[in-house]
Amino acid sequence: MTQSRGLVLIVEDERHISDVQRLYLAREGFGVHVEADGTAGLAAARRMHPVAIVLDIGLPGMDGIAVCRALRDAGDWTPVLLVTARGEEADRILGLELGADDYLTKPFSPRELVARVKTVLRRAAGPPGRLPGHSPGRAAESLGRLSVDQAGRTVRVDGEPVELTATEFNLLAHLLRHVGQVFTREQLLAQVWGYPGYRDTRMVDVFVSQLRAKLGDASPIRTVRGVGYSATAPGG
Repeated sequence: MTQSRGLVLIVEDERHISDVQRLYLAREGFGVHVEADGTAGLAAARRMHPVAIVLDIGLPGMDGIAVCRALRDAGDWTPVLLVTARGEEADRILGLELGADDYLTKPFSPRELVARVKTVLRRAAGPPGRLPGHSPGRAAESLGRLSVDQAGRTVRVDGEPVELTATEFNLLAHLLRHVGQVFTREQLLAQVWGYPGYRDTRMVDVFVSQLRAKLGDASPIRTVRGVGYSATAPGG
């Protein structure tokens, strides 16, 4: 039975790992459903509408990358937490580029898994004015050709909607609340992702790259070499 926190779908072919994941998530009040291959996992995601998906990359048959791509191509933006082996950096980056929200590298603590699931759900729920470690400021409703509805969590360029993941939206919204302010990657990981002290700053670069690709030349995000990123008004 699905419990009060909602249903988490685990797609993992190693039974001893999925059993531990199920146990720890259930202790935190989540309902849990497990599938052992990608094809069954994709079908379960479409049938059960989980609140989050814990998705191993190295699955038999349809791998986790293909599952993530199929979900996003179908307009399904359920938060996805990728689980990868140490040597799968290229696949991990590709998964983020396809719209995954976060990743964990094996081996990891089951407590860390639970914490990451809770974090991606908080990011997906918003509101963007209350990101971890940040005092709400006035939202920038428009910047050049870009317009952002903070309450509705929608983005438009020249009036046309742009599909963003929850994490992409939160990153853009955070930068737009502080136009001209430069943030280091470590600051963004703490304030947008909720990961103070997290060392893998490559994740920030991937999400910035994705935002730029989706927003095109309307993107306000500027790279400050050797420091980090900021949002800049047109002509700034």
